[in-house]
Amino acid sequence: MAPERIAYLDNAASTPLCTEAVEAMAPLHRELYANPTGAHRMARDTRRCIDDARDVMAEALGSAPGEIVFTGGGTEGDNLAVVGRHMQVGGVTVCSAIEHHAVLEPVEHLGGRVVSVDATGVIDLDALAAALDDSVTVVSVMLANNETGMVQPLGQVAEVVRSSASSAVLHTDAVQAFPWLDVASLAADADLISVSAHKFGGPKGVGALVVRDGVELSPLMLGGGQERGLRSGTHNAAGIAGMAAATEVVLKSRSEQVVRLAGLRDRLVDGILAAVPDTVETGARSGKVAGSAHLCFEGIESEALLFLLEDAGVYASAASSCSSGAQDPSHVLAAMGYDRMLAGGSLRLSLGYETADVDIDQALAVIPDAVARLRDYETG
Repeated sequence: MAPERIAYLDNAASTPLCTEAVEAMAPLHRELYANPTGAHRMARDTRRCIDDARDVMAEALGSAPGEIVFTGGGTEGDNLAVVGRHMQVGGVTVCSAIEHHAVLEPVEHLGGRVVSVDATGVIDLDALAAALDDSVTVVSVMLANNETGMVQPLGQVAEVVRSSASSAVLHTDAVQAFPWLDVASLAADADLISVSAHKFGGPKGVGALVVRDGVELSPLMLGGGQERGLRSGTHNAAGIAGMAAATEVVLKSRSEQVVRLAGLRDRLVDGILAAVPDTVETGARSGKVAGSAHLCFEGIESEALLFLLEDAGVYASAASSCSSGAQDPSHVLAAMGYDRMLAGGSLRLSLGYETADVDIDQALAVIPDAVARLRDYETG
């Protein structure tokens, strides 16, 4: 039997499409459907919508409009930054051990270096400095982690990179940060910045990469030469317009939403910690983005817990989602030094702009009982 109500607490995986994005996309599906590279009026009008969106994204990300490259999302942006830089200039790639797989796997594939983090999930700046030399050409450190929500000291990272790797550019995956943090300010020292629309109320399949003037990349796809030759292919004009509309909503409401959702997150986590013994909150809450709650429960497995939560109408996740929908062992928790058994009982509860008090109430009513049932089963 389907639950009467859904408490959606998986916004770090994807958010609902906001009304403003839907409204911005509709004309580009119905009326301005021309290829924006064409010469006729409809094509020019479509291209103008893309140019307007580029201005919005540039303001939001602290760049010039000409430094915005529209992509198919965060994974493509991350790959273009890391692999595109390596293809252009060679050298060594470096990233932190807690990066999204869209950064970590390219770095490992290219034989790069992976830098450790401390027990709270923050990059070890001394280890970063030790990993850098003049052979390094790109360093990638995310602004906020997709599992734990921990914010990285990107300004300090930039200082280390500038002083220890003269040929390196700095990339940051700001996909999880953008709904919560002023990326334009916090990533001002980054040469490359990735964002993805569906993490903040925009559509899936579209994102942006800031490529500062003077940063040399090779394209991953060749063809029509769109986006300064860095991203060939017909523009997803409707998706780009939807992302810009969602961005404008974020810029107007972010401060208020951060305060509101941090309060809900704190009530959720404090309630679980009070009701469920042998529970560990991963990382320091003060260092996380407002919508992130991440816990580990001793004596249970995440997969079983997620099944019980779904049955009761609470949708959440554990480690990073993969294409099959299964839960991979968390490389983030491993890097933070968590025991594999404890990490196997992790739960990520991520809030978003539609999260309300009733969702927190439902989660607090369901999670303690679900954990208790699983523990009783294991010991009984």
